[in-house]
Amino acid sequence: MTKLLDGNQLALKIREEISKEIEEKIINKKRRIPHLGIILMGNNDSSITYVNSKIKECKKTGIKSTLIHLSSSISENILLKEIKKMNLNPLIDGFIVQLPLGKHINQEKIILSIDPKKDVDGFHPENFGKMALGMKSFFPATALGIITMLERNKIDISGKHSVIIGRSRIVGTPISILMSRKAYPGNSTVTITHSKTPNIESFTKQADIIIVAIGIPKFIKSNMIKKGSIIIDVGINNIKNNNKNILIGDVDFHNVYEKVSYITPVPGGVGPMTRIMLLKNTLKAALKNK
Repeated sequence: MTKLLDGNQLALKIREEISKEIEEKIINKKRRIPHLGIILMGNNDSSITYVNSKIKECKKTGIKSTLIHLSSSISENILLKEIKKMNLNPLIDGFIVQLPLGKHINQEKIILSIDPKKDVDGFHPENFGKMALGMKSFFPATALGIITMLERNKIDISGKHSVIIGRSRIVGTPISILMSRKAYPGNSTVTITHSKTPNIESFTKQADIIIVAIGIPKFIKSNMIKKGSIIIDVGINNIKNNNKNILIGDVDFHNVYEKVSYITPVPGGVGPMTRIMLLKNTLKAALKNK
């Protein structure tokens, strides 16, 4: 029988855990409330929706948030100045620069300018490198959300063959590291595939676990997977259906549902876990902030 990996319910439970931890370790000890900073550039609909959902999640959890909303036409130097302000502000425990940025902005330069101790997105090379070496650091929120979902649902991935579709720094690369690390959960044998991989189905048909973040609606079909596999769908594709905008994943959900043992829905799967892991990282930063 197929089991739905409900990200909404799990995120709700973790939100309660974070709120309790804030009460016990912050409020009861008369420490300052954790504070998340967000820098948003431009008016990308998806980015605005995502940022607003993060701000709402902060309010529900008891975390303070500050949004700096900049014009899409601002220069790279102005953006760097705003990042410097966040870096130097002792009342900001952690912050994110919402991606994507304008084409005239050097994304790598922006990420490198963030103080690693405040990099709650986990994208700075210092945090990314520590994660790869098995050291304590901020893990990218989506990858951390996926590994937490597997752990909380007691899904053993040790010795399993995991096929990752997509190699981005946000999902594909970090989750491949966490799935194969020598820790729990981990010890999975990982194959990374992507848009340039020929005959991807030759890999997915062998996979015990498929994590797909390729950005192609309904890419994974029933004939591409083996019976009893586990499917983690990270795709978020906004499409029109009967003149309405709907969100669908990179997996043809109804086509594969009866064939798999576990599957994440879209929406309501990985998305809520990504948001709550960002807050978990913010609390972690606050507890370290002296």
